[in-house]
Amino acid sequence: MSSGSQKVFASVKSFSQRGRLLTKADLQTLAESRDLDELITRIKNTKYVDAVSKITKPLNAAKIESALRGELAEIHYSIAKTAGKLDILDAYYMKFLISNLKLILKGKALGKSQEEIEPHLNLHAEELINQRDIIVKALTARDLEEAVASLSSVEFGDEMAKAVSLYNDKKNVQIFDVFLDKMLYQHLGRAMRSSGDRDAGRLAGMDIDFYNIMSILRGKFWGLDEDQIQSLIVTQTPSVPRELLGKLISSDSVRGVFDELSTSRYRDLIPQVEDDMEAVSAFEHAFEMAIYKTVNRSFTKMFSFATVVGITKLTTYEVRNIAAIAFAVEQKISPQTTMARLIVSQED
Repeated sequence: MSSGSQKVFASVKSFSQRGRLLTKADLQTLAESRDLDELITRIKNTKYVDAVSKITKPLNAAKIESALRGELAEIHYSIAKTAGKLDILDAYYMKFLISNLKLILKGKALGKSQEEIEPHLNLHAEELINQRDIIVKALTARDLEEAVASLSSVEFGDEMAKAVSLYNDKKNVQIFDVFLDKMLYQHLGRAMRSSGDRDAGRLAGMDIDFYNIMSILRGKFWGLDEDQIQSLIVTQTPSVPRELLGKLISSDSVRGVFDELSTSRYRDLIPQVEDDMEAVSAFEHAFEMAIYKTVNRSFTKMFSFATVVGITKLTTYEVRNIAAIAFAVEQKISPQTTMARLIVSQED
C-alpha cells in the first residue's frame, strides 16, 4: 500500500474511532460511581472492558490508570502502524516513554525505592517498540544520579543532566516534568516542520504553544531567571513567534505574561482571576479546551492526515478523563467538581 493510500485508510479508521469515543453522558455515569468497584463495573460496559478486566484487587485509581494507559498504547501503536512511518505520530507516541521516565526520576529524587515506583508504571508501550530496556535500567538504578547516568547514551541524556542540576538548585520535582516534556515537544517541532501537512501542523503547533507558554508561567512561579526559562523553550510557531516568546520570558510576573498574551491569538483564554495560581490553572484548562475544540474541527475534512493526529489526541484525552474520574471516585470528590475538570465537549 502506498503512503498516500495508508494515510487515507488511517483517516477513515480515525473517523470510525471518533464515533466510538465516550460521550459526556457516558463520563457522567462513570463519575457518579459510588466506589471503585462500581466504577470498574461501569467501565466494563465500554470499549475498555478488556483493559480493566485484568485489574487485580485491592483496587485503586493508580491501577486503573495504568491499565488504561496500556490499552491507549495499543490504540496509538495501531493508528501509527495503519498510517505508516510518520514523524508526528512517533513524536506523540514518545509521551508513553516520557511519562514513565517522569515517574521514575521524580520517584528517585524523592528517595523512593524500585518497589514503590514500579506499580505506577505500565511498560506496554515500550514493549511494542522494543524500548523496555531503557526504562528498566533507569528504574533499577540505586539513586537519581545513577538513573540519569543510565540515560546518558540516549538522545536526551544532556537534557536529563540539566534537569538534575536545576532540581538540585530549586528542589522542585516538577522540573522533571518540564524538562522531559521539552524533549517531547522538540521532537514534535521537528516533525511539524517536516510534515508538509498544514492542518496536522496546526494541531502540533497549538501543542507546542501550550508547552512554551505553560513553561514560562511555571518558570515565573518557581523564580527561574530569564536564561533558565529560555532553556526550557522549544521551537517557536507562527502563532507565538520568537519576538512574542521573548516578551513573555522578559515579563516580570505571571500577570505580565498574561498582559503580553492579550494581543495574541490566545487572548480569549486569559482568565479574569486575581490569584496567580488560580489564574494559571484556569488558563491551562481553557487552553486544553481550545486544543480539544480545534482537534474536533479537524474532522470536518475527510481523508485529511489531521484526523489521524486528531484521533491520537482525542483518545489520549478520553483515557485521561477516565483516569481523573477514577482518582475522584477514590477520593470521594463530587461528580460536579470532577466533570468541570474534564476535557470533553460541553454540548453532549
